[in-house]
Amino acid sequence: MERRLNSVTIKLIEGDPATGSGSPRAETRGDICDRAVEAIVNAANSQLWMGGGVAGAIKRRGGTEIEREAVAKGPIPVGESVVTSAGKLNARYVIHAAVMGPDLATNADYIRQATLSALARAKELRLRSIAFPALGTGVGGFPLAECARVMLDILAEYAKVRSSLDTVEFVLFGAEAYAAFAEALENE
Repeated sequence: MERRLNSVTIKLIEGDPATGSGSPRAETRGDICDRAVEAIVNAANSQLWMGGGVAGAIKRRGGTEIEREAVAKGPIPVGESVVTSAGKLNARYVIHAAVMGPDLATNADYIRQATLSALARAKELRLRSIAFPALGTGVGGFPLAECARVMLDILAEYAKVRSSLDTVEFVLFGAEAYAAFAEALENE
């Protein structure tokens, strides 16, 4: 699914939960580690160590140097973000958005702050494209529908202000996540 909000094109990409990655056969399926964007967002903890979920996938695919670089910049407050190189990934940068603390718990306010912080880093870097996961819904256990509303509301507000970003992808793990974001995007 694709929709334009002011000057920003929003794309929803469904990842494949059976393999943990996307199918190369269709443009609408994908793995955040393979996206052809300038930066991908990591659903990070405030200590910036990369264990499971999106962070673990980024570390496995991009290399441990991403984690070393991130940890050297932490810890950071929940809701903030830092930028590292992307190691062996297609992207140039990884934006580590701290959506939870060491307890791995999150809430709507943390997701809101982390999304805004990641967008601020993208603006500082003058990026044209970025890919987000559904922040806080994996390890953090936050409800998908509420995450979709929070993140897309932030993006709708952000799209009203002129920035360098013209493409924002949401790479979503499975049909349930895709459906939640598709419904929220239709309501924007």
